[in-house]
Amino acid sequence: MKAIVNIFLKEGVLDPQGKAIHHALDAMNFEGVEDVRMGKQIVLKLTSTSRDDALQEVEKMAEDILANTVIEDYTIELI
Repeated sequence: MKAIVNIFLKEGVLDPQGKAIHHALDAMNFEGVEDVRMGKQIVLKLTSTSRDDALQEVEKMAEDILANTVIEDYTIELI
């Protein structure tokens, strides 16, 4: 089983990387991009066969070390 953890800045937290990407897209004449937010993705290969156990363990990982929950939110997808 794999877990995909997407981590992104909370709304209201400044995102200088996202602003730089947005500026570059504008400079390259890409139209229709209203805003850009930068994030990161972590893919974990798990040995667990129980979806509930895996989700519980990955949530603990995200809360304890993968995300800075003061300024970041995250989503978890199990596949």
